[in-house]
Amino acid sequence: MQSGDMAKSGDAMDSSMKSGDMPMVGGAPMDPMKKIPENASQAKNLTTLVAAVKAAGLVDTLNGEGPFTVFAPTNAAFEKLPKGTVDELLKPENKDKLTKILTYHVVPAKATSEAAMQMIKDDGGAHTVKTVEGDPITLRMNGDKLVVIDESGNGAVVTQADVMQANGVVHVIDTVLMPKM
Repeated sequence: MQSGDMAKSGDAMDSSMKSGDMPMVGGAPMDPMKKIPENASQAKNLTTLVAAVKAAGLVDTLNGEGPFTVFAPTNAAFEKLPKGTVDELLKPENKDKLTKILTYHVVPAKATSEAAMQMIKDDGGAHTVKTVEGDPITLRMNGDKLVVIDESGNGAVVTQADVMQANGVVHVIDTVLMPKM
């Protein structure tokens, strides 16, 4: 594996999913047989992200075959942005900027947290990957927590990892990542 590439992990589901016990995100079960937008739209803590994905016209993209690794900011993550930022980004005239931000949260591969942690270890403590947007993010560990660092050095902690989807995997994060604008 080359540095900068996120390894595709196996599609095997863990034993809890095989038993029918689906992971919960925002109070909703995440069906590993459904695609990312369908599952995300059920999670009460991802409503801002879902609205942003719709406003940017990215639903069809995320309904694609993938595989995708999505770092999904919660509503609370969006609330950390300066007041009025989300409303401004959701305006039609800001669609390009919104698309840039959202695609910065997507890696064109399927990587579990275990695979990401192994890549971090193999790369000496940090693993850089290229996002769908085109700019890199860096994965690091902070103790036992997986952290995603944007180009400005801001970190988002993965608060819920490995939410398997039919076309990838979602890792819920506590901060919105920002590409260079």
